[in-house]
Formats: sequence, structure tokens, C-alpha cells
Amino acid sequence: MTEAIPLDGQALSLRGYEQAGGYEGLRKALHEMTPQTVQEEVKKSGLRGRGGAGFSTGMKWSFVPMGTDAPHHKYVVANADEMEPGTFKDRYLMEGNPHQLIEGLILAAYSIQADVAFIFIRGEYKLAQERLAKAIAEAYAAGYLGKKILKSDFSLEMVLHISAGRYMCGEETALLNALEGKRANPRSKPPFPPVAGLWGKPTIINNVETLVNVPHIIAKGFDWYQGLSRGRDPGTKIYGASGKVKRPGLWELPMGTPLREILEEHAGGMRDGMRFRGVLPGGASTDFLVEEHLDTSMDFIEVQKVGSRLGTGTMIVLDDHTCPVGMTSNLISFFAQESCGWCTPCWSGLNWAKQVLAEMEEGRGRPDDLEKLQFQTKFLAPGNTFCALAPGAAEPLQSALKYFHDDFERHIREQRCPWRA
Repeated sequence: MTEAIPLDGQALSLRGYEQAGGYEGLRKALHEMTPQTVQEEVKKSGLRGRGGAGFSTGMKWSFVPMGTDAPHHKYVVANADEMEPGTFKDRYLMEGNPHQLIEGLILAAYSIQADVAFIFIRGEYKLAQERLAKAIAEAYAAGYLGKKILKSDFSLEMVLHISAGRYMCGEETALLNALEGKRANPRSKPPFPPVAGLWGKPTIINNVETLVNVPHIIAKGFDWYQGLSRGRDPGTKIYGASGKVKRPGLWELPMGTPLREILEEHAGGMRDGMRFRGVLPGGASTDFLVEEHLDTSMDFIEVQKVGSRLGTGTMIVLDDHTCPVGMTSNLISFFAQESCGWCTPCWSGLNWAKQVLAEMEEGRGRPDDLEKLQFQTKFLAPGNTFCALAPGAAEPLQSALKYFHDDFERHIREQRCPWRA
């Protein structure tokens, strides 16, 4: 990807982006490629969604009806809601290089022949909103947006939609409801958004990081993109680390970079006097990994093999000075608060787990609490809820019970949190 400017600097201007090769992919697509060949190039690249699910991007685009009989209008949406705890990669991309997202969104729109594109951004991202609004205006003025882009037959309007925001909007059909001005509840599927999405029309929703890969794939080809990886999943990935490491932050690295390398070389290892205990490898809604997993390649395939998910690729590190029960309790409280209340396992089950964990932290844990929590992880499992919020929330809980079981038992046995003074 084009190098982004640090968060305390200025965004890359239109001129700077063009000098770095920006909009070359768009020119190539509009003058040398059909929408179908753009789809095929992205499919061949192996690009998988960077928002957490990891679904094939090109395959997703191919589900949209094409041809003269296809419905009109069609829409593309950039999901810039980014409310996953521990995840801040999309903010960095939008603040540092907004034109990269705009070009990726235009290419996605061209590939499905959409005529309107939305950037659905959370309300708290004020700086990103300002820089995207300026970049969109620059793109219109330069002929990259609007009617007959770059003297082609393709036209596209782009709208920056500032959301009231909540975690539920990360689920694509809830995002569509929010974009339509409704409550952000998930929709029943099928039909899926590529067939019947925004206002009942074909719609593609992609994460910000997913879309910023697209201009480089189109400009340089799928072979080049696949060659960037160190593992079976192609391309690069923006990895992040937060917690008590020496250098928390973000790094664009080859897909498949080992977990240990990211934490020790790029994040600088643990702070002095602290020891690594575990990590949530892909944001808050992934299973803990521990010491034995540090040599795992950080890609979709290998992380799943050891019992977790790559998710957003932004890690939350647990150290030996932080209570794993308290950390888990904090995460479950967040997920309980963000539940839309649409289905019983989610709104009831998460609040029940929240209460049990809070009482355990306050010294009122009971011997049967662990059995209750284990039951909750099954109650919240995939297939029992309307969307993936509750199953994702169960992942840090079920893995904490597995790897930090003694810490939970100690809370109950001593009737206190051992980490509190």
C-alpha cells in the first residue's frame, strides 16, 4: 500500500498520492479493463476481507447481478465504523491517505457497475471525516468522481455518511439499516446484500483496509500481490498491538508474519518488569492465544488452526500485572452494552455473563459460577444467535476459562480479585 502519513502529520494530498502512483489503477481499469475483468483480477489475487470475516473479496463482488437486466441502482459501501476494541487500523488509513480508500471504492463500484458509493464512518472519527471530505472534493474536482469519470462511460457519486455509531453497525446488514435511517438491527439472510441490500438493491460492503488493497492489485497485477506474502494467504496486512508492550502501534507487514516477530521486533516486547501471558490476536472478539502459540503465522489459515481467528489483525496483549478475569469482564461488559437486543441469547446471555464476572471481581464469586460461564459460551455459540456479535463476544470468555482457569478459581476461593490492592 502507499505509505500513509503518521497520525500527527498531514494527510497525503491528491498531488502526493498521484506522484506515488495513485489513481493509476483506476485509469487502467476504466480504459483497459471491463468490470468483469476487474472482478476476476481481484478474485485471482486472493484478497480476503480485512474487517474480520476473511471472505474472498472478488467472490463477494461476483454475486452481484450484472448485465442489462440487472437491477438499478447499485451501491458500494465502505465500512469505516471500526468499533472493535483494540482496533484502530482503518482510522490510520483514512487519516493518512484518504485518496487510497476513495480509489479503492471507485474501483469496487466500477466492478459491479454501481452508481453511488457511501463511506459509513463512526461519528467519533472527526479528523478522518475532515480529511475524507476534503479528499472527496479534490477527487470530484480532478474528474475522478462525478459524471463520465476520466472521459469514460462510468459515473459515480460518493457520499460521506457520518454515523451515530455503535458496535452493531459492524454487521453489514445492521449497517445498511442504519444507513437507511432505521435502528441498527441485523437483517434476516437470505437475501444477501449483493442481491438485495441498501433499499432492496444490490450492494457490496467492504472494510476500509480491504478496499485500499484494490488499487494496487489492479495497477500491478495479482501475481505481484500474491508475491508479497510469507504464507498461504496473499498480500500484506496491517498488524497492530496494544497493551503493555514497549511500542504499541501499527505495521504493514507481509501476510503470514509470525506472531512472535510482530510482538518482539515491531512492538518491542513487553515493558520492563512485565511478562507476556496471552494475546487476543484479532481484536476483542477473538480467542486468547498464549506462549505456546507465539510462533504461529498471522494469517487466516494458521491462526484458525491454533483455535482463534485473525480477525482484524490488531492484537490486545495481556501481561502478568493485569487480571485476566477483570480484562474478560471488561470486554463482556462492552459487548453486553452494544447488543442490539434483537435475540435472547445475546441480550440476556451477555448480561448474565457480565453480572457473574462482575460479582467474581468484587469478591462475591460462587463455586458454580464457572459452570454458569461455561454454559454461556455454548448458549452464545454460532447458530444460536441472529448474527455474529454474541459468538464473537463468547470467544475471549471461552478461551480465558481455558487458559486462565486457575485465576478464575482463585477469585472464587479467596473471595477477592488478587490483582487489586
